[in-house]
Amino acid sequence: MIRIRTITLLALLLLMQPVFAQQVHRFSLQDALNYAEKNNGQVKNALLDVKLQEQVNREVTGMAYPQINGVGQLTYNAKLPTSLVPAEFFGGQKGEYARLAFGVKWNATGGVSLSQILFDGQVFTGLQARKTLIDFREKNAELTKEQIRANITKIYYQLDVSKRQIDLLDSNIALINKLKRDTKIMYDNGFAEGLDIDKQDVQLANLQSAKTTALNQISNGYLGLKVLMGMPVEDELILTDKLSDESIKEGILEATNFDYNQRRDYQAALMGVKLGEYDIQRYKYSKIPQLSLSGYYNEMAQSDKFDVFSGHSYWSPVSAISLNLSIPIFNGFATRARMEQAKIRLRQTENNIEAMKLNIGREIQTAINDFKSAIQNLDYQKNNMALAQKVYNQTKKKYEIGTGSQLEINLARVDLESAQTNYYNALYNAVIAKVDYLKATGKL
Repeated sequence: MIRIRTITLLALLLLMQPVFAQQVHRFSLQDALNYAEKNNGQVKNALLDVKLQEQVNREVTGMAYPQINGVGQLTYNAKLPTSLVPAEFFGGQKGEYARLAFGVKWNATGGVSLSQILFDGQVFTGLQARKTLIDFREKNAELTKEQIRANITKIYYQLDVSKRQIDLLDSNIALINKLKRDTKIMYDNGFAEGLDIDKQDVQLANLQSAKTTALNQISNGYLGLKVLMGMPVEDELILTDKLSDESIKEGILEATNFDYNQRRDYQAALMGVKLGEYDIQRYKYSKIPQLSLSGYYNEMAQSDKFDVFSGHSYWSPVSAISLNLSIPIFNGFATRARMEQAKIRLRQTENNIEAMKLNIGREIQTAINDFKSAIQNLDYQKNNMALAQKVYNQTKKKYEIGTGSQLEINLARVDLESAQTNYYNALYNAVIAKVDYLKATGKL
């Protein structure tokens, strides 16, 4: 009876556990890129930087609007101030003085104040710079997306190549198993040695070990891709795009008439120049007089008792309007120093742009060279793999009819495995070269 109750309790507890539904995602490369743009943490923060700048712009805009404040004050004068007055005014001796207190114990004030900037050079510059600041943040967000796209593309196709290498290992394992069975038959008939079978067992063990290592690398690669995309690691990800020689070579080397403005980092650098100019303007305009309008309207009440809020208190209005002019005259040359600092920073930005142009030219030419070399190597390795397969097939036939040796077939198999590995490495290197080329030319 106790055992039945225990089993029932365990069943209830299992039913009460939350069930986490594992989502399955079948993603093409474009699907993966779209998912990352919505879920990658760096991209989301870059987009939040844009929204943050929008609020900073609102703050600057708010400085140009009227500033209205309500005011209120209640004062208790514990000791009223006194003044000396001639005593003869009150019937005293001439030449003597009497102390006379002025004021009341309680004062209350309530009202509203308003101020409006009519002209302030720094505020005016801030208003001008708002759109450039937003564009700068948006361009930085695009740069972040571009870097994430490049990394995802490389990992996506690396996993595709790795899965093909698993298929290749499985094929080689099947090949060795068949060869081992054939050798066993030959051994049973006295045409092979037991050592030949042992060598094939060693080859199988090596291939199985290589497969285990490759599967672990693929598993870790999927985890890395999920994190980069912002996907929960417990979700299942299935990659649907397949890499091919034709897709890599498809209409790539078109770098003629390249414009530096195609590069997002160059566009951002130009915006940095514009912001540097606004910085200089801000300090220049700070030397111009500032003009503002202010005013207030208050009601005041005074009483010797705490009854200023009663109907017996006398409230009187007080108001004023002021036109205020502030003329900067001398501040120890601090403004001039700030302006010179801004000019130096601007020259540094301009120098960085010139250096960037040189670096962009180098990146493009290097990317072209690397891509051409990668394509040539890919074609070479593909032909070499086909040739190695042909050599292996012929060597295997010779071995099966007894005119070839175990050493020959082992060497042919090693050459085939090496050619296959070299081909898939060349395929992945070509993908990397293509992504780097697209990034260098601003087409990614």
